[in-house]
Amino acid sequence: MATLDHQEKVKFWQAQDIGGVDLLRATYFTHTFSRHVHNGYAIGIIERGAETFYYRGATHVAPAGSVVVINPDEVHTGQAVVTEEGWSYRMLYPETALLQQAAQSAFEGWRGIPNFTNPVIWDEALVPLIRRLHVTLETSASPLERETAFISTLVQLIARHATGWVEPRHLDGSTRSINWAREYLEAHFDENISLEQLASIANLSPYHFTRTFSQVVGLPPHAYLNHIRVERAKNLLTHGFPIAHIAAETGFVDQSHFTRRFKRTVGVTPGQYALNSKNVQDDLA
Repeated sequence: MATLDHQEKVKFWQAQDIGGVDLLRATYFTHTFSRHVHNGYAIGIIERGAETFYYRGATHVAPAGSVVVINPDEVHTGQAVVTEEGWSYRMLYPETALLQQAAQSAFEGWRGIPNFTNPVIWDEALVPLIRRLHVTLETSASPLERETAFISTLVQLIARHATGWVEPRHLDGSTRSINWAREYLEAHFDENISLEQLASIANLSPYHFTRTFSQVVGLPPHAYLNHIRVERAKNLLTHGFPIAHIAAETGFVDQSHFTRRFKRTVGVTPGQYALNSKNVQDDLA
């Protein structure tokens, strides 16, 4: 009887010609993604095994053959349902503006950003389209082929499963005060910020601030700060800065802490991200 290879395999790259879209192809067994958010969408297919993840207050299971779509700024996790089987998947992470542009170009009168109400989608026609797009962005050097596959696949995904305009959440007093604290975190992410500082900015008690921040943002303050730091680190990695330098510049305790946090959020190490954060066309030229 053949034994199952339990080695985790990850490949990450970027398509700079397609708006700098991040792409990931991976097989995980024991790796777990901590609660995190993406500034844009997370769109992919499960090719083997099954993934389970927390999203919008519930736990979901995505088996092989399903499509997974996570909306921007939504807290979620990710891990294998059965670690002995693991799960293999292909993911792409387009910025919000790319899907909005695709919707507006294809559908007259489209307003707002596409919203996907179901994170796990069963669509036998869509799965091969997403797989073909992912492979094209990994292997093809033709700009026309790459751009055509990208826009046509996004339009199909939106047409079949997205809703349009989403009303913005009403900003009551508590939400506005939390936004002040978020702005402070984004401006001072490299500093050792205290709970007292943030609560004072929001004009709330530390306890009330922590509870309200988690309700509004979906993450506790320290986790949101780590999200900001990881996003800044990704940008610095694409520009070739040394990992040790980035760890210090983004406020992590040390390089090992930075590496652990980065992998739990992104799925690859900072070194892997830096090595592959180039347009695949560079390798094919």
